[in-house]
Amino acid sequence: MIEWLANKLFSHSIITHSQFNYMAVVPYKDKETSKREQIAEMFDSISPKYDLLNHVLSGGIDILWRKRAIRELKPYNPKKILDIATGTGDFALEALALKPEKIIGVDISEGMLAVGRDKMKERGVDKIIEMRSGDSERLPFGDNEFDAVIVSFGVRNFENLQKGLTDMQRVVRPGGVCVVLEFSNPRQFPFKQVYNFYSRTILPLIGRMVSKDASAYTYLPESVQAFPDGSDFLRIYEAAGFTNTKWIPLTFGVASIYIGHKQ
Repeated sequence: MIEWLANKLFSHSIITHSQFNYMAVVPYKDKETSKREQIAEMFDSISPKYDLLNHVLSGGIDILWRKRAIRELKPYNPKKILDIATGTGDFALEALALKPEKIIGVDISEGMLAVGRDKMKERGVDKIIEMRSGDSERLPFGDNEFDAVIVSFGVRNFENLQKGLTDMQRVVRPGGVCVVLEFSNPRQFPFKQVYNFYSRTILPLIGRMVSKDASAYTYLPESVQAFPDGSDFLRIYEAAGFTNTKWIPLTFGVASIYIGHKQ
């Protein structure tokens, strides 16, 4: 019944059963606002502590994941890069290693962007990295504008994953590349069990104590569990128009890099 309803509602695009479940996961279950509005509210709420919590909760390994993802872009030598769901700009900062001429970061959370803009000014890179308010699923750019599009831990928060990926494909020039870094679900025993305990029990507890927003760090494991990762993500990636796709699992599958090209 749910699959039939999903097909009727989203007949213009390819929506898998797992993606339909993922789209229903929101931070604040007692509110009737859209997922997009709730995501913006959530990140505005946690923005002052976001960077600290990211590094503490991951043991700093998120920094290594970003470095690994950026290395995948090095052969393409991109000069103009779009960082979607940029947050406070950590992925954009990592992309400076590629020596681009311009990086534009977009995000729907003004709270996160404010932190990011201060960070860019403090590091003296605000002329290269520009932080803009924008909807990741309705990007305020023309077709074929960027050599590369990057996004770290952001596509999971899209209201409509395929719509967001399709718009990402639109703004990349022919011959360009898209690199997505996102959480995924470990599948191997015993790491799967250890990770599930940590993400469902320890992570929300620490997040609640530091950020004072319990919903934000309950949403995280729920959204990861429901998200169509691995080969499921590649199918949606390809349906959005990307070719020569590749999936690189990281740290026993806790995170994944997805690479796609535009012909």
